[in-house]
Amino acid sequence: MSVIVNILLGALVVFLITVATGYFVAQEFGYMAVDRSRLKARAAAGDAGAKRALGITNRTSFMLSGAQLGITVTGLLVGYIAEPMIGAGIGELLGGAGVPQGVGIAAGTVLALLFSTIVQMVFGELFPKNLAIARPEPVARWLALSTGIYLKLFGWLIWLFDQAAILLLKAVRIEPVEDVQHAATVRDLERIVEESRESGDLPAELSTLLDRTLDFHDRTADHAMIPRPQVTWVEVDEPVSRVVELMATGHSRFPVLGHDVDDITGVICLRDVLALGDRDLDSVLVKDVARPAVMVPTSLPLTSVLSQLREGGEEFACVVDEYGGLAGVITMEDIAEELVGEIADEHDPEDEGEARVGDDGAWLLPGALHVDEVERLLGHDLPEGDYETIGGLVINELRRLPEPGDTVHVDLPRHPGAEDDEPHRIVTLEVDNVDRHVPETVRLRLTEVAVAAEGAEREVRA
Repeated sequence: MSVIVNILLGALVVFLITVATGYFVAQEFGYMAVDRSRLKARAAAGDAGAKRALGITNRTSFMLSGAQLGITVTGLLVGYIAEPMIGAGIGELLGGAGVPQGVGIAAGTVLALLFSTIVQMVFGELFPKNLAIARPEPVARWLALSTGIYLKLFGWLIWLFDQAAILLLKAVRIEPVEDVQHAATVRDLERIVEESRESGDLPAELSTLLDRTLDFHDRTADHAMIPRPQVTWVEVDEPVSRVVELMATGHSRFPVLGHDVDDITGVICLRDVLALGDRDLDSVLVKDVARPAVMVPTSLPLTSVLSQLREGGEEFACVVDEYGGLAGVITMEDIAEELVGEIADEHDPEDEGEARVGDDGAWLLPGALHVDEVERLLGHDLPEGDYETIGGLVINELRRLPEPGDTVHVDLPRHPGAEDDEPHRIVTLEVDNVDRHVPETVRLRLTEVAVAAEGAEREVRA
């Protein structure tokens, strides 16, 4: 009877030590998975547990060392208890049942290790790990007080092990860090937004806005500008009455050019014309009214373009290429459209700049639609290249100026980490109309090519 009691007592001790192991495992995963921004918000609101947990997350390396020490010690204790209390007891029971002593001891040892391993894996590792990952914030706040006490009591021992590890890292020329980097790159944030959209946690409109916001800081003036072929300008020697005629078409600002198209002398806008009052506009020349133009290079980031416009109190800038010529113009509205998409007003032609579905089910896109907008439409990246628009992609693939009916097939790059059985995607682009020798409208179809398990058969579906 005492043998059975000894076995049960050993099992209880193993279970209690395993609970201690689970405590340290929950520390390890809970503090690594917790959202620090939420802890900061709670701490600022007066939550003492969140404040303590936040202090521990600021010493990630030290906390992990303490958790590893606890896991190692409790794991060793389980092995130390399991064999003499459980294994020996089982061996003794088997011996009483007529099993040879050597076989009984071996069987008891194996059963004791098997029992302790199962208990350790389930209750000491997997359960606390999954709990901490699923509920990191409450776990971190609940453990904060006891973790702080533990780190203070055994800080000296943890420090010794930590210093030994640091010396080893420095010996191989690796600089150790105390905290884990929680910052995310732009690509990380883009992936988070994409996954949140796919899971339904973010509405499509909000995810698109966030995606455009992330792209905004990488965009330059040549990406958002109105290109020169689409720009209306006035010459310095023209009368202001000519400007009034042009303003009737819906524009309120025009670049002023001198002896040729690249000689930018200024800008004239509606308020300059209104300031003339009752003067005869036929007798006033544009050069007498024009104001100095805000000039920006094509390579200037949009954030800097925005700053220059604000500093100058203007809403219109001329974009200059690397040769000093007029590349286009950019307005505050163009910059805003990079964030919120196309902004339509009463002066814009109907459907200009908009993608729509044609009668044949294909997307009908303006040739001047930017590639990043097409990528958002498809939900897939397009190949990178020296072009800004979908029309530019067609020309790049054709290697010549297009004609109506020209068709190209473009392989879409695979997502990073895509599964082997993910379909291969192809975009078919057909030139619908041509204007100024470049695509005015393009028909787009997305085709998926599903590869069979053997890799030999393919099935195409549009």
